[in-house]
Amino acid sequence: MNRPEREAAVRRILEQTSAHVPPDLYGEAVRRGERLLRRRRLVHRVLWLLLFAAAVAFTVWAVSVRPWVEPPSQTTPPFIDW
Repeated sequence: MNRPEREAAVRRILEQTSAHVPPDLYGEAVRRGERLLRRRRLVHRVLWLLLFAAAVAFTVWAVSVRPWVEPPSQTTPPFIDW
């Protein structure tokens, strides 16, 4: 299809009457959009709550286990009587 044929096809499409939109389509789209926004907000809140809970759990674990402290050596016995 060359350029004049494409232009003629586009003109024919644009000159045709457009399809009628159902009257309740706008309301349905608004309801669906609001539902999607509420769901997205809920998912974001749950994810932030999970992130906060993970941070608290990690902090409690780190304070109780103290992984940054070197464990005592088990290879040599302690000196008792000097």
